[in-house]
Amino acid sequence: MPELTPDALRAAVARIAPSRIPALTQHLFEATTNAQQAQSLAPLRAFVHSWAVFIAIERHPARAERLRELERIVDAGEQDPSEAITEIRAIREAAEAEAGL
Repeated sequence: MPELTPDALRAAVARIAPSRIPALTQHLFEATTNAQQAQSLAPLRAFVHSWAVFIAIERHPARAERLRELERIVDAGEQDPSEAITEIRAIREAAEAEAGL
């Protein structure tokens, strides 16, 4: 896992999911603006949390694909999503632990 700084997170995203750099850049801009307006670090903490979890998931392709599959199940609404939601939660919790959050 990279350090939990915007530059380190950006470098990690550039390596594992370069197509997501524009989204990261936009999110960082919004977080910085909101932090300045609110005079709070909360928006920047949310940015770091979000992208650290993304990286922790995406650096394991099988886990990332399983998460996308589970999200499709929930989004489709064709079956009871309870098990899928439980597994999504477990994947995200594991990613948070891996990221040290």
